[in-house]
Amino acid sequence: QVEQYVGEIKGGLRPTMKLTVIGMVHSKPKSFSVTLLCDPVDANKDVGLLFTVNFTEKSITRNARIAGKWGREEKTIPYFPFTAGDTFKMELLCEHQQIRVLIDGRQLCDFTHRVQPLNLVK
Repeated sequence: QVEQYVGEIKGGLRPTMKLTVIGMVHSKPKSFSVTLLCDPVDANKDVGLLFTVNFTEKSITRNARIAGKWGREEKTIPYFPFTAGDTFKMELLCEHQQIRVLIDGRQLCDFTHRVQPLNLVK
């Protein structure tokens, strides 16, 4: 069963903005993802950030899609922050050059903006 939440970033993503995702990991998790889309109605459009958590591999992959093409995956993380059955607070801090990802207040990774202009990410 896939639970999905879709929300709008009014006026699009811009520096100094913070998106907060509060969630609870399933007791027997496989994966989950947070996606920042350019068009929430047409998921085939550009993707500003696809953040995928894989529990089997204990990996977190980041990527973006521009003009229908996925870019280079980024997988480097200093630690795996998610635990089955636990709650978490993910903060996506939008800076001028990148999105900084914090989990429970601890920095996990950065993702350099690929979609330009940034406010296309809604």
